[in-house]
This record gives sequence, C-alpha cells and structure tokens, in this order.
Amino acid sequence: MPARTPSAALVLSLLATGTPALAATPAPATPGVRAPGAALPGELAPLKVAPVDGPHLSLQPANPKPGDPVLVTVRGASALPTGTVAGRPLRFFAWNNGYAALTSLPVEQTEGSVPVDVTAVGRGLPVLLSGALTVGAPGFRERELKVANKYVSPPKAVKARMEADRKAFAAAFAQPFQAPLFGQNFAWPREATVTAPFGDRRSFNGKLQTQHFGVDLDGATGSPVVAANDGTVVMSRDNYASGNTVLVHHGAGLFTAYFHLSRIDVKEGAQVKQGEALGLVGSTGRVTGPHLHWGVKADDRWVDGQTLLKLDFTGAPETPGVATNAPGLGTP
Repeated sequence: MPARTPSAALVLSLLATGTPALAATPAPATPGVRAPGAALPGELAPLKVAPVDGPHLSLQPANPKPGDPVLVTVRGASALPTGTVAGRPLRFFAWNNGYAALTSLPVEQTEGSVPVDVTAVGRGLPVLLSGALTVGAPGFRERELKVANKYVSPPKAVKARMEADRKAFAAAFAQPFQAPLFGQNFAWPREATVTAPFGDRRSFNGKLQTQHFGVDLDGATGSPVVAANDGTVVMSRDNYASGNTVLVHHGAGLFTAYFHLSRIDVKEGAQVKQGEALGLVGSTGRVTGPHLHWGVKADDRWVDGQTLLKLDFTGAPETPGVATNAPGLGTP
C-alpha cells in the first residue's frame, strides 16, 4: 500500500508551530533490540535534523485598554507579513531580525477579545498566525475644568486662526510611512508627576465636552522638555488651543506632541535625538496653569503615552509591559 502524503493543513500547522515534520517518538530501549534510529556497529548514525523554525507572533501589551498603542511582532518569517487587528490593516516594517507593526485601539473600543490575524511566509507556504488581545475597562475619569471663556466660545476673529491650526496639524501628520527613526525604547519627556492621565472626559466651564488625548506632566514655567525618542520635528508653531507646540515624527506611523510650551527651541525639519531639548514648560493656549501636555499618535489615533513607555522595541525576549527609560527620567 503506498505511503500517505501528509495533508496540507498538517504541513501548515507544523510550519507555524516549529514542530519537526512527521517526527516519531523513539520507543523505550529493549535489551537485545535495536532502538529506532540507533546505528549498528559499522553503520553511520542517522542525521539529526533541527525542527522547522516557523513564523511566530507576539503582542504587546497582551491585555491593553481602549486607547492603547499595540506592537505586533513576527519572527521567523522570510518576507514582509500582512495582517489586521480587529480588521484594521497592519503596516509591517523590518525590525530586529524580524518584522513589526505598530497600531492602536480606539478609545471607544469595547471590553473583550480583539482578533489579530497575520499571514507570514516561513520556509514553505504562507501560514496564518492568529492571536487575540484581551481588552480591559478603560477607567476614564470625568473632570470639570475652568478656563478663559474665549477658549470655550471662541470669538469669530480667531476662527480663521483655528482653521489654519487644523490644516497645519493635518499637514504635519501626513508624513509618508517609513521605518522607525529610533533604535531604543521611549522615555518620559520630563521627570514629573502625572497630573492628568490619558482619556479624561472633560467639561470646560460646564459647557464644552472633550476627551483628554494626552498625559499632563506637572512643571513650573521654564522647566526643560526633551524628546521622548529620536525623530524629525514636523511642527514648531504657536496654535490657538495647544499654544506653543512641537510635533516629532518617529517613523512607523508614530508621533509625539509637546503642547503649551513657554518657549520652542527647535525648528521644523530638525533631526532630534532622545533627550535633546525641545523647549520649556509653559501655559500657552487653553490651559488652567503651567504644565506639559504630552501626546502620542500611533496609526492615526491618539493613544496613551504611558502605555507606549511600556512597549519593548529592543528585540529582547518578549516581556509585555517592560520598558527602559533614558538615564535620569523616572516613572511618575
């Protein structure tokens, strides 16, 4: 009877898991009986074949919140993978002897399981790598703030300025997708206490309803603000609501924002390194007092910067929730 050919499904499964193809488990040795695979005197020993090292998938963080960035890493693939998170396409790039993609969850994301599907080529046919993110409760706070009335009901005289600001932000964020411009994990832009976390739902003077798409860091006017990682300055501008603003493009669809500065120390187009001075803490724009509003935008969504700090981009063994900050920058 002819030998059976293993099914395509089995082959794909073996490629994905790294299991040796059709490997048999040796039976216990019996005195006087040659064990399977053993060589008789004068025979050559059988070759030892390494297991197939197929593509495998890792996700950071494994248990995100709504509004979190998500890092998808694929190792063992021989070409650029493709895939989706909750149906949203991933944009992969070569990274640390593998491939990675940075995406994000919307603040409106409901609790529960979010599917992750990636197709990658190993040493044979493409394989489907499936995973899931377990999304928890957001825990966003409700806050009432008092600001100058002109920021709640802007006069007609500034509406043209606000439209110019909107266009300037759109142009700054419209950077072509490219590989990361950084090679290390992200760090705090200043060592300070978090006075308002990402996601706060706010009402200003009991009227304007907004959500806080950044992390507020305490600081006196004139305190230094530095770049959270390497990148290119794509905005250096005074805006109506955000005040003196710096935006840094880090590649991989990732940006960091620095609002309400009292002084800007970089120009648009400048290449900056992690820890390099960008400006000084201030109270320009729509604020209740001097502080740094630090924003992070990943894959066209504002996300929680505190979660970005926990993502490991270094290629070390995957340990969700581990990050390395620059010397001198602590965790508020």
